[in-house]
Amino acid sequence: MNSGHNIKSLCVFCGASNDVDRKYIKDAEGFGRILAENNIRLVYGGGDSGLMGAVANSVLKEGGRVTGVFPAFLNRFESEHKSLTEMILVDDMHTRKWRMFQESDGFVILPGGFGTLDETFEIITWKLLGVHNKPVVLYNHDGYYDDWVHMTGNIIAKGFARKQSADLYRVVSKLAEIIPLIEKEMFVA
Repeated sequence: MNSGHNIKSLCVFCGASNDVDRKYIKDAEGFGRILAENNIRLVYGGGDSGLMGAVANSVLKEGGRVTGVFPAFLNRFESEHKSLTEMILVDDMHTRKWRMFQESDGFVILPGGFGTLDETFEIITWKLLGVHNKPVVLYNHDGYYDDWVHMTGNIIAKGFARKQSADLYRVVSKLAEIIPLIEKEMFVA
């Protein structure tokens, strides 16, 4: 069901916690299906729990391809997924983020915690600094990222970032909006 797009792979940043409302897990599974249906390879952090595990397992279940990028030391905190198409082991978190960046045509941020926010701010900062011009889309399920949107708007309003910084990322509230928006952003870029 490839829709003729140029997207080959998307990096997904999302939470690894299993202690979350099932609605977030279901959305991660739904996005995994969308990736597989569109023949888009998932690139993500390589874990097997929470939304990370849900999106990866969904892509795999639908016959899609998944590349995980996992730092070995992280096994103390979460488990590495053992059934991926490809697992890239790295030494540290910085190398992980750089490798996920290199492997991806764009970035989708699903709900997550501090690690997800770290990855999101770093990839947006890299875009601000001209390291890349890849699309970045936040999936604001049920208002999950409303406070983030407000905070970043406040940063811009108070002059700590330029008004154009608001164009570094997009925010959507429906899973079905993500791929068309990334296609549009890639065409513009």
